[in-house]
Amino acid sequence: MIQSTRPSSPSLCTDTTIEVATEQQVAVRMYGRKKAGETSPLVVHFHGGAFVSGDLDNGCTVGGLLEAAGARVVSVAYPLAPAHPFPQPLETGYAVLKWAFKHRSRLAGPGALVYLAGEEAGGNLAAGISMMARDQSHPPLAGQILLSPMLDPCVGTPSLRAATGEATACKWADGWLKFFRCARDAEHPYAVPGTAQRLAGLPPTLVLVGDTDPLRDEALAYAARLEAAGLAVKRHVFTQAAQWPDALLQPGTNPCPCAVQVQEQFRLFFEATRCPASS
Repeated sequence: MIQSTRPSSPSLCTDTTIEVATEQQVAVRMYGRKKAGETSPLVVHFHGGAFVSGDLDNGCTVGGLLEAAGARVVSVAYPLAPAHPFPQPLETGYAVLKWAFKHRSRLAGPGALVYLAGEEAGGNLAAGISMMARDQSHPPLAGQILLSPMLDPCVGTPSLRAATGEATACKWADGWLKFFRCARDAEHPYAVPGTAQRLAGLPPTLVLVGDTDPLRDEALAYAARLEAAGLAVKRHVFTQAAQWPDALLQPGTNPCPCAVQVQEQFRLFFEATRCPASS
């Protein structure tokens, strides 16, 4: 492992490189530390950036809030499109998830429960990797946390149209185009979890959006579909959440809107999903 501590961060975090397969290394940022005699939730987290931008610094807001809610966090520097389109970011994320599960006791304590989390494009990856884990029957997940996830490549929901107005350019539409290798990728449930036909077997889900969030409608539609499939879903719409989801992606020390409330939603979700995990 190559490590460098970042004392300037408001969270306790360490940058590291992990080996998830032979000659495959992935840069990650670890938040928090293992607490002696305790077991914490272990969260594999994906930053946003419309699939084409962003880095570990852009994930520091959500990563820090997850840590503050009591979790040990592994934030992933997944490969970006267009150089690395679908399915490469998901395959990298799934490899990190398996690595985290294998090392969960060392990272977060004996019997640590494992979660996926992500904002914007990272929310898409978290949802898609959750389906991969279900289909491979490994590893077991205690939950998925989706903050303003990108789930609709049609980018035509009322909330998105209201936010973009008369603009002819849309960063999310451009991101989707660069994420897909071809039009057929838009039919794959791992690429577009929001239109997946089989939802059974997915873990409990927390969906967080802002009231004026461009991605609000597609996120809430996915939450409704999961709930209709009989799955455990918790959704919350924040008021006065200005500039969501962009505010979640801003590196630095400025608190995002509703930071305290977001942290509390994380904490409540961890409490609600606390249960034994299979090996």
